[in-house]
Parts: sequence; structure tokens; C-alpha cells
Amino acid sequence: MKRILALLGAVALTGCASIAGEKMQPISVTTVFDNKEVAGLGCTLTNDAGSWFLTSPGSVTVHKSTGNLAIDCKRDAYAGNATAESKSNGAVWGNILLGGGIGYIVDRNTGAGFDYPPTIVVALRQVDTAGIPANAPLKPAAGDSVPKAN
Repeated sequence: MKRILALLGAVALTGCASIAGEKMQPISVTTVFDNKEVAGLGCTLTNDAGSWFLTSPGSVTVHKSTGNLAIDCKRDAYAGNATAESKSNGAVWGNILLGGGIGYIVDRNTGAGFDYPPTIVVALRQVDTAGIPANAPLKPAAGDSVPKAN
């Protein structure tokens, strides 16, 4: 009987990401343009748990979430953005299989059962000084007349 209780106790603790997992995760961001690293861009990382800032290349510790992480970087003539997908880690699957729904709900609410990629590379594009991409099509301003094609 003692063996069964010990086994059940061990099984109950193995799958819980909220106990074993971390709610915070370090993320490294690198910015590149034309296959070359560009340093010194200000980057904002945002998910439904908050916003964090860094200067590329750099690292920051974010609060994990089930929501994706949006990364926006810009400086002078460069801008770029990326999205890091939140994926469930192995501990959350242990919760579903062994612990049922309660552990999964806790892991989902705290973000402990989910991870982002540890390294994110943001591809940059050139922008003009007004912040419009250099290769963007021109759009008429509101109220301007647009000549019609014959």
C-alpha cells in the first residue's frame, strides 16, 4: 500500500509545469539587414502579459503566455518586426495526461506550460526618414483627387 501511495504521489508531481516550470523566459533578439547584423535598434517585445524593451543585439526576460510574442524594432532608416509563436512545452502535456484539466488551466493562466523560441532574428527593411518603407507604393492623401486611367 505504501508503494502505491508513493507512486501516485510521484506521478502527481511529474506533470505539473506550474510547479516545475518557470513563468519567465529569457529571449535574445538579433536584427539583420541584407544578411548582416545591424546593432543599436530599439526593440519592443509585447504579449498579453506585458511589454519589454531592449537594444539589439540583446536579451530580456519576458513573462511567458499562451499568446504570441510580437517584436518590433526600429532606428533611423531601419525597421522590422517578427512574431514568436507560443508553443506548449512537455510539462503541460504531462498535466493533461496525468493531472487532468486543473493543472492545465493553471499552466495556461500562468504561461508556465508554454515557451517561445529562445533566439529571434528580426529581418529589417529600409525606411525613409518619414517612416514609410522606401519601396512602399505611393498612396494619395485623404481628399486628394486621383487621375483616372483612360
